[in-house]
Amino acid sequence: MDELSWAWRSPVDDAELVELVVAHGGRPEPGWWDRVAPHSLGWVTGRTPDGLLVGFVNVAWDGSDHAFLLDTKTRPSHQHRGVGTELVARAAEGARAAGCEWLHVDFTDDLAPFYLDVCGFRPTAAGLVHLRR
Repeated sequence: MDELSWAWRSPVDDAELVELVVAHGGRPEPGWWDRVAPHSLGWVTGRTPDGLLVGFVNVAWDGSDHAFLLDTKTRPSHQHRGVGTELVARAAEGARAAGCEWLHVDFTDDLAPFYLDVCGFRPTAAGLVHLRR
């Protein structure tokens, strides 16, 4: 972890996010970041000394008190080394500095130990409507 550099709102391009999603085992949607970035409060990147993107999280917001963590990703070669924890902590710092009062995240059950136990989120009641059929 000591060799990684961390940044809030540093340049990141769509191609490297597509590659990170592929490395993470996901299904990337090319062009996604180009559409999303202008609407984000900020994002956190973690990079190796040679510039390889090994971690990313996006922070959306409502323009006021509420920020939302989205798309937390850690390259498999760097998982279980504190990268995700650092991404989330720095995202919280960025949202706090922007004046947000709350940071929200939703996640699947298997990620509850990470978000609740490691990152300090607490469970809340929420609602969800599935929009795709």
